[in-house]
Amino acid sequence: MIRFLLIDCPDEPGLVYRITEILYRHGLNVLRNGEFVEREDSHFFMRTEFEGDFEQEALLRDLRAALPASARIRLRDDRPRRIVVLATKEHHCLSELLVRHFFGQLQADILAVISNHNNLRELTERLNVPYHHISAEGISREAHEASVLQQIAHYEPEFVVLARYMRILSPEFVANFPERLINIHHSFLPAFIGASPYAQAYARGVKSIGATAHFVTDQLDQGPIIAQSVIPTDHTQNAHDMAQAGRDVEKLTLARALTLVFREQVAVHRNKTIVFE
Repeated sequence: MIRFLLIDCPDEPGLVYRITEILYRHGLNVLRNGEFVEREDSHFFMRTEFEGDFEQEALLRDLRAALPASARIRLRDDRPRRIVVLATKEHHCLSELLVRHFFGQLQADILAVISNHNNLRELTERLNVPYHHISAEGISREAHEASVLQQIAHYEPEFVVLARYMRILSPEFVANFPERLINIHHSFLPAFIGASPYAQAYARGVKSIGATAHFVTDQLDQGPIIAQSVIPTDHTQNAHDMAQAGRDVEKLTLARALTLVFREQVAVHRNKTIVFE
């Protein structure tokens, strides 16, 4: 089984040597390694793929002893991540994830889809994934979110994915999933934050449109960016045309971002990400 080791800490000389020497002493074989230093605050990041048998606590103990006291160490395997997907009415992002999941290409196990509408039930259940309709009609946002959280808790997911879930989540909801709540926004952030970004793009006369996958924080559409893509547009396209064209960009950008996160290729630093491609 392949393992992923991610480390970030204040930079200092000899970190790469110390880490790889410890892996060698534990009889482990390094398959791939990536390092990066954020020069602005002299912070070190390293991602290592390795294989071999080892005793986890002994390895972590040796790493902690060799690294700065504030070092953050993550040790994960390559098993599929457990996820729950939230959706509303649009099918394109959800269907991309469901098909990839069906054919084992997502690096994740979709435990369930939760939606405030019933539109996507047939699609979801045809691909053998449980579907939960939790209506938001006639109740407060707080009550609706409490019901959604209760349903999510039943599955104990590692990540929650917003596949065009067109509801603004409260800070209280978001706080349950630090660096574990991933959204696809249908614009090239930081341009056109919030609702109707294609209408905003059309009004501005842009020459390209895009999509942004990011971690969700308290600030609307301003969380750390994981992946972005763009396609060209021109004056002949109205907002509806742009939205149609943008759907392919959205679904592929979200799928790419999830693969990066689930394979432990993303480290969050302040409000940015370091992505080991």
